[in-house]
Amino acid sequence: MAAQRAIRMGLAVLGSAVSLALSWPYWRDFGYWPESRVMWRVYFVLGFVLAVYVFYAFLGRLGTLFEHDALERAQRADADRKAAAAKEAP
Repeated sequence: MAAQRAIRMGLAVLGSAVSLALSWPYWRDFGYWPESRVMWRVYFVLGFVLAVYVFYAFLGRLGTLFEHDALERAQRADADRKAAAAKEAP
């Protein structure tokens, strides 16, 4: 369980870092820098932290969705086996 959390956190940080790099004003020749660079940096830091949280929460819920899908498949397979056994019984 701890390994899954570490992997999810690593993926969240990596995804957020890529998002931050793609949105950095350097790629646009600094055309979007505001008057206050301090506020712009605060904006990027808060955005990065929020992005890490969103990625982490998304990856956690995605795992839950896969677990539910596996449970539903197992239930369907069990029901199919019971139906097939009922047809074979006289």
